[in-house]
Amino acid sequence: QVQLVESGGGLVQAGGSLKLACTGSGRSFSAYAMGWFRQGPGKEREFVAAISRNSDTTAYGDFVRGRFTISRGIAENTVYLQMNGLNAGDTAVYYCAANTRISSLHNSPPSIAYWGQGTQVTVSS
Repeated sequence: QVQLVESGGGLVQAGGSLKLACTGSGRSFSAYAMGWFRQGPGKEREFVAAISRNSDTTAYGDFVRGRFTISRGIAENTVYLQMNGLNAGDTAVYYCAANTRISSLHNSPPSIAYWGQGTQVTVSS
């Protein structure tokens, strides 16, 4: 079992930045590829970014367009999402997700072994 807890969400002005963190506990965190998804008001949950178990591969949703960066912490029990150039369309609940393969995270539909509870990001225009 893996428990995922997100943090770092909040209110930010358009053009600003936020850094989300997802901290894992339980079974070996490094055994999992990690990802971020989001769900905006009235929208379906969508893929944002993913990183492989050893951090050698990353993937991003098309809408990211170089604005977001996913990374794993040195201790490897934390994954981050650095978000720059935020706009109102980025307003959503952001969820951390885990599965053993990065492809499981960015395939459509994704296959997720574990979800976090989500953190709210609100971008004011």
